[in-house]
Amino acid sequence: MPSQYFDEKLAKRCRSFRFEFAKRPLAGCTVVVAGGAGGLGSALVALLAKEGARLIVGYRSNRARAEALRAAIEDRYAQKITLVEGDIARPEVRGAYLDAVENIGGRSKGGGLLHAAAIFPGDPARVSFEAMNQKAMEASLEANFLAPILLAKDLGTAMDASAEDPASPLRAAGGGSIVLLASMQAVAAFPSSLNYAAPKAALVHAARVLAAQWKHVRVNVVAPGATVAGMAEASVSSGKYDSFVEKGTIPRFGRPEDVARAVRFFLEPDGYATGQVLVIDGGLTLRR
Repeated sequence: MPSQYFDEKLAKRCRSFRFEFAKRPLAGCTVVVAGGAGGLGSALVALLAKEGARLIVGYRSNRARAEALRAAIEDRYAQKITLVEGDIARPEVRGAYLDAVENIGGRSKGGGLLHAAAIFPGDPARVSFEAMNQKAMEASLEANFLAPILLAKDLGTAMDASAEDPASPLRAAGGGSIVLLASMQAVAAFPSSLNYAAPKAALVHAARVLAAQWKHVRVNVVAPGATVAGMAEASVSSGKYDSFVEKGTIPRFGRPEDVARAVRFFLEPDGYATGQVLVIDGGLTLRR
């Protein structure tokens, strides 16, 4: 019995080497970048703005940095940015992201429809193994697991509901996409990293569960290694990882652009990857 999913027209096109690659697949798409004013998130904001995405950028409290990022992006790429302030651990802040989606651009211009989201917020949780206690662990769990997952749940639920309508533009685009940021410490064992690594490992598994939960939303994880910006900057500049670079597969530290390109891959409409973890660490964990 022939497959009901097989597309003969597509197969014929491929046999003729006529492959299709959109030049700017995220142009005009509404994308949330929570934690987008940070060292890694800001690189993604720049990449998506260059492509023409409509951006909702969240930050916790550093308004001056967020405003500086908005000014730089609007000046360089002529793309307007909507800012959302606050800790995503608070329900009202998570609600503010959904409100921003409803308001951006106006419904006549495609407003009210969220296409994708990248969730960067977290906390380095630098507490030694000896000093770790229940209070420190609970704080890390909230920042590095609970808050990002709850925001993903809220945004993903909205996207999945939007795409349930067969006539929805999001359905036609192949559904929505969410990317969560973890860490190489979520997939490899580093001594004295329990307070940070355990919540990030939980985030990875929760992302897989969400990927299985929704029919119209892909959920993936990018796990950066030692990068010269973002939460790893202090550790990198201290020399902590120099020996790994010297023995590593790619002899340099990661750059924000490396992470941004990986996240963008998962955000692209009509993707075929879900429930996956992409480790961007230059092969550092291969030496563990």
